[in-house]
Amino acid sequence: MLAVMPAHGWAQGDNTAVKGRELTVAGGQETAASTVQATALSKRVLTGIDVLEQENFASLKQGKPQITIGLLTNQTGLDARGRRTIDILASTSGIKLAAIFSPEHGIFGALDTTRIDNSTDAATAVPVYSLYGSTDAKRRPPVEILKTLDAVVVDIQDAGARFYTYETTLGYMLEAAAESNIELVVLDRPNPITGSLVQGPLSASDFKRTFTNYFSIPVRHGMTLGELAQLFNVERKIGARLRVISMEGWRRDEWFDSTGVNWINPSPNLRSVNEAALYPGVALIEGTNVSVGRGTDTPFEVIGAPWIDSHSLAAFLNARRIPGLRFVPAAFTPISGPYANHVCNGVNLVLTDRNRLDSPEAGLELALALHSLYPRDWKIGNMVYSLANRPLFEQLKAGSDPRNLEQGWREDLEKFTMLRAKYLLYK
Repeated sequence: MLAVMPAHGWAQGDNTAVKGRELTVAGGQETAASTVQATALSKRVLTGIDVLEQENFASLKQGKPQITIGLLTNQTGLDARGRRTIDILASTSGIKLAAIFSPEHGIFGALDTTRIDNSTDAATAVPVYSLYGSTDAKRRPPVEILKTLDAVVVDIQDAGARFYTYETTLGYMLEAAAESNIELVVLDRPNPITGSLVQGPLSASDFKRTFTNYFSIPVRHGMTLGELAQLFNVERKIGARLRVISMEGWRRDEWFDSTGVNWINPSPNLRSVNEAALYPGVALIEGTNVSVGRGTDTPFEVIGAPWIDSHSLAAFLNARRIPGLRFVPAAFTPISGPYANHVCNGVNLVLTDRNRLDSPEAGLELALALHSLYPRDWKIGNMVYSLANRPLFEQLKAGSDPRNLEQGWREDLEKFTMLRAKYLLYK
């Protein structure tokens, strides 16, 4: 059963751009930046937790004198005054917060390991159940705990890319809520890289479902977590009792830095809106033997390896004239990742127009450059897992031009855009 609570009703249209949208502000990057700053100062998007507080938690309590809940959250779960959703719900009359669930990187978003253990929240003494273990089973919510609850609330900031693991954690929570016959309430937050740009290939429907491939969607899907929850629940026939507490004041074409909402790193290596914009592309090559800047001050803004010639790589990429990007030769020494404490030569990715950037296609351009210049050194194999699309991987491996490959997934992208329209909550 699906019940939706949009702030301003269902979206009547979808202003999605399947490929990329031209910047409408005159004057280039400096003017665009100042416009964003002025907009952010003059408005404030109310996230789901703000809306819930504003209505005195009526949508959560549903007229009951007392409810027992769990909360899936991390450091991004804050209200407009900077208070943790954990503390708000734990101190609200009529609500008993009995369990906290944390995704990858833990409740404080600071851990970058493959396994995170259960703990206790020091401020509230509520047990924290980690949903990021070393196996798939340990990444699923404990049904025996959920069965003791009336509902689970979700308040967490997503990154807007199909392989960001918070989206699979949401899907697993939907499944566990359905199995436990309890309600799932999603407190919605902005897609930081807009909800209007849908880009990149879809993961293949026959590719193995993994923690970075919960459902067949494009790399950049242009949806909020609340919208994704609706899509997952219906299209995967989960059948959870789902409600979405929609935001107030958010438009699909907004980047995060125009919302007035404070930026909190959703994970240790996504530290800015620029990095979030680059992430759906650069992360496509992350599983291969290159550094993508983890362990530096600018993750996802640089790529490199000891065997790369910086000037050759920059020249190759700049000659491709990739919209919204230019490349500067760079050298860096990461303190973690595949080349920890080794000098990596490569490029700095300079974002010149984020509205023109097709980040997933740019990621394939990076792959083309590495495969063309360093066929013996670059090991492309693991890229199949980030693409989650073996036919596309084989074409890329054979040296196909990304611009030609894009034609191959355009029809699937258009079909997805039509499917997605049924679940959109914002104009």
